[in-house]
Amino acid sequence: PFPAVRDLVARDAVVLLPIGATEAHGPHLPLGTDVYLSEELARRTQRRLHALGIPAVIAPSLAYAVTEYGADFAGTVSLPPDVAAALYRSVLRGLVRTGLRHICLLNSHLEPAHITALRQAVRDASQDSPIPVAFADQTERRFARTLTDEYKRGNCHAGRYETSLLQAVRPDLIDESTRLALPENEADLVAAMRSGIVGFAAAGGPQAYFGDPARATATEGDDIFGRLVSMAMTVMAEAWPARFPATVPPPG
Repeated sequence: PFPAVRDLVARDAVVLLPIGATEAHGPHLPLGTDVYLSEELARRTQRRLHALGIPAVIAPSLAYAVTEYGADFAGTVSLPPDVAAALYRSVLRGLVRTGLRHICLLNSHLEPAHITALRQAVRDASQDSPIPVAFADQTERRFARTLTDEYKRGNCHAGRYETSLLQAVRPDLIDESTRLALPENEADLVAAMRSGIVGFAAAGGPQAYFGDPARATATEGDDIFGRLVSMAMTVMAEAWPARFPATVPPPG
């Protein structure tokens, strides 16, 4: 309730904002995969903050994004880039106006145009506050190098990487019989994106997945979440050094 928000403002609580998308994730994962992953990352990051004595709250998730690569698959909902940037900017500014100053974006949707929209929204919202908005951006090279081999190869959409993460959170949402029957797709989605190819099918993913989902495990998912939490803690400590008196170890 809103009276509790006043208490959060008074305690200078950290706000964790989960961001995802509604898009095709192969024939075995739900459309909301990115949202589920960001929400779990927020829960685990919140626990880490509480262990340091830092109050933290998880804001309602943003579940729609620029998702042009999945646009040809049923169920995908894509926002125009300017609309997405305006949405994120408005939400961030609204949180700042409420008095919640320490905001960190936790995002699991990695389409380049979406990342661009998030970065723009962070820059714009940070101008409204003396305290910058933190963005845990796993596409940054320093963070990407700490993640799995499949992620670094660029073929991880709905593959072993994302499927392992979801297995650690909501295995009940995975179509296991379909997952186990899927052959590895070695197409390089990131290289296709860099070359200007738009669309999962055109990039070599006719079933909207890349990588090897059949080899996913919940154990690997938990390990990846640990790395992502470290990433989030690092960017928050960098953005708000006065809020993190204890040293936060760098990722890696």
